[in-house]
Amino acid sequence: MARPSLEVADILNRHGETYLARHRLSRGQLKVMGAIRACRTAALGGHVMACGDCDHATIAYNSCRNRHCPRCQGAAAKDWLADRQADLLPVPYYHLVFTLPAPIAAIAFQNKAEVYGLLFRAAAETLATIASDTRHLGARIGFTSVLHTWGSAMTHHPHLHVIAPGGGLSPDGAHWIACRPGFFLPIRVLSRLFRRLFLAGLTALHVAGQLAFHGELGHLTEADAFAAMLVPLRRVDWVVYAKRPFGGPDAVLAYLARYTHRVAIANSRLVAMDQRGVTFHWKDYRARSVGKTWRKTMTLTAYAFIRRFLLHVLPDGFHRIRHYGLLASSRRAGIIARIRQIIAATTPAAAPQEQDADGRSGTDEPRDDHRPPCPCCGGRMIIVERFAPGAAPRTIVAVRIDTS
Repeated sequence: MARPSLEVADILNRHGETYLARHRLSRGQLKVMGAIRACRTAALGGHVMACGDCDHATIAYNSCRNRHCPRCQGAAAKDWLADRQADLLPVPYYHLVFTLPAPIAAIAFQNKAEVYGLLFRAAAETLATIASDTRHLGARIGFTSVLHTWGSAMTHHPHLHVIAPGGGLSPDGAHWIACRPGFFLPIRVLSRLFRRLFLAGLTALHVAGQLAFHGELGHLTEADAFAAMLVPLRRVDWVVYAKRPFGGPDAVLAYLARYTHRVAIANSRLVAMDQRGVTFHWKDYRARSVGKTWRKTMTLTAYAFIRRFLLHVLPDGFHRIRHYGLLASSRRAGIIARIRQIIAATTPAAAPQEQDADGRSGTDEPRDDHRPPCPCCGGRMIIVERFAPGAAPRTIVAVRIDTS
């Protein structure tokens, strides 16, 4: 794939040092900036690849593999999706979104690990509780949740995407209970329980002293002010909505490929960097709802662009993709096999591979190293040398350097 004409790394390389001199960043933000700026450059080392069928060779620098890097997430998503292929069931899948109100989003920005974690827990408990109720589905369900913290213009907008098979196991585990065609669970009921569980959890965090408040939110340290802030939030509807069910398992994978490893902005959305700032494409969903032009461009100063991008750096060790219920990692394989038996699904068996002590395939090459074919003859490119960060390759090649 050809390298985009403009990347987030280019913006950070041109304006990053000045931004650092003027702003105070967290350790995580500094780490992300450094990783993206170094990605696929000599700073991280690399390797020389040569074609096994002709004389073509190329130098490729290593990726940073940071989960916030726009360059690296395509390959990461591809590997993750290959693992998820085995989890798919031959049933309809549904997509739900749980969104935090703006006042809560402000608190979340200052307490990312605590509030984002609560968002996952409250949404998971909401779905499991309503699904198990015999007035609705009466089944144990499974689902995958993916956290996004941004809107299309990179503003702070925390919300959770949930992908769930359309049904679940009966309480005794003997039967598959399918939901009604085109209907998973009642949205209004989900919204109210989600609101109650989240606010109860947020209050518990406040009582335990696990929330910090700064600047304009400083007064919320006081219990009375915090309780008063929550009062109107108990009276409004919280945004929980369901999109149309997917067309089938393949459509689920296509969706997951777009969403699971997405970052705040893809390089493909960048238009220009000039004296005015950084211009990028965005979608104005409010304009779309009233039938106006909603695919737009926006120009921010370089510093405003960097600030918005760094808003979405997650705390170290925080998992933004989580599996629940029947899809919980510890028991997923056995339960899925059991469900397939119950619904008489027929799936082609994958050929077993020998594995070494580390659980890897018994070949010298990784499962999928995403190497492009030789641009000259289409042959397989083979790594002939690796070189350390900051070093130069010993192999002499008169070729272009691959930073794509």
